[in-house]
Amino acid sequence: MKDLTQGSISRHVLSMAAPMMVGMLVQTLYYLVDLYFVSRLGNATVAGVGAGGAFALAVMALTQVFAVGTVALIAQAVGAKDRAAANLVFNQSLLLAGLCAAIALCGGYALVGPYMRGLGADAATTAAGSEYLRWYIPGLALQFAMMALGSALRGTGVVRPTMTVQLATVLVNAVLAPILIAGIGTHHPLGAAGAGLASSLAVAVGVVLLAYYYLRLEKYVEFHPELWQPRVETWKRILNIGLPSGFEFGLLFVYQVVVYAVVRDFGAASQAGFGIASRIMQTFFLPAMAISFAIAPVAAQNFGARSAERVRQTFREGTLMGAGVMLVLMLLCQWRGAHLISLFTADPATIAVGTTFLHVISWNFILSGFAFACSGIFQALGHTWPSVLASGTRLATFAVPALYWSHQPGFRIEYVWYLSVSAVVLQALIAYVLVRRELDLRLRFTN
Repeated sequence: MKDLTQGSISRHVLSMAAPMMVGMLVQTLYYLVDLYFVSRLGNATVAGVGAGGAFALAVMALTQVFAVGTVALIAQAVGAKDRAAANLVFNQSLLLAGLCAAIALCGGYALVGPYMRGLGADAATTAAGSEYLRWYIPGLALQFAMMALGSALRGTGVVRPTMTVQLATVLVNAVLAPILIAGIGTHHPLGAAGAGLASSLAVAVGVVLLAYYYLRLEKYVEFHPELWQPRVETWKRILNIGLPSGFEFGLLFVYQVVVYAVVRDFGAASQAGFGIASRIMQTFFLPAMAISFAIAPVAAQNFGARSAERVRQTFREGTLMGAGVMLVLMLLCQWRGAHLISLFTADPATIAVGTTFLHVISWNFILSGFAFACSGIFQALGHTWPSVLASGTRLATFAVPALYWSHQPGFRIEYVWYLSVSAVVLQALIAYVLVRRELDLRLRFTN
């Protein structure tokens, strides 16, 4: 356990954000490694795997339901020096993880077919996406265990073990991807199915390693079978914080689905261009997300310790860090957008779509980083519904106009990107107003 209620706020945020960013980057390499080898199989396969990756956002929304609540409650318990409460939350989160994993496994297989038939630009795209998801769904289910174990550690201020395990899993995936996707060494390429299988096997290795860490090394939060009986009140507390964040991630899934649906009529090359560019964008968002994830436990521990000024300071300094990093990445997209896309494809049409996407979307990087920081504060305070309101406003101002606009004469794909930037501006403004309001309301215990 690491006490975040004393010492430099900036140092705490950076010391947690840096390994988390590495860990998240490593996890994103799952998709980039797969994408690298899948891109050799043509635009239809790239588009199919990209649409399948969007499906994974729905599962990630479920992981956030208990992960965010776990981090907030454990961090608050640590700040209040209540180890028993921290252990109760941890063990109950494991039960929720198992329940969500079962839902994801059963629901995933039931929805793969309808989902891909609804988004695939053609039969080949639909088939590739379906194959990928059928083999990746077991890995997505195992992500719940990974998230439960990693979130508990993050709540106690410890992040390096999770990063190390994630690094091990990406190495496993990097070894398996060329073997299973391209058939290197076996002469039996599995294509998109191999990409899904490689990721699933890598996640399984990660779960085993992280569980081993808990059994042998972790001492603050531990497995306690006597705490594995369902505690409804604890579940309610976890879900009250986690459900809004899960819903917020679900909105990202809806956003991806809307874009794939809108660009469907432009063909597989357009879907492939968006798929590649959105993976790059998601990778570039990792620093801001890591800072947001670091803000949550730092602010939560200080909230539990009733230190209002340190909570406010965490928000201020975390926001500035995120803005600085995202400014650099925005400039990179403006300067080398085409080069980034060409790393994964040589098709001119695909490169053109992806490059335009990065050039336009990168203008919202700084404001997206700010929105992530606000989300971290909402999680720390244990009240995440305002974050959902901000994200919901963004979706409403994007999805409905985009779907309407796509059926109008003269519609161009770039219009979708410009509309998205405008929606993010509105989201950031609303998030700022709401986070100021919540800080004023919930930090009154110092008066």
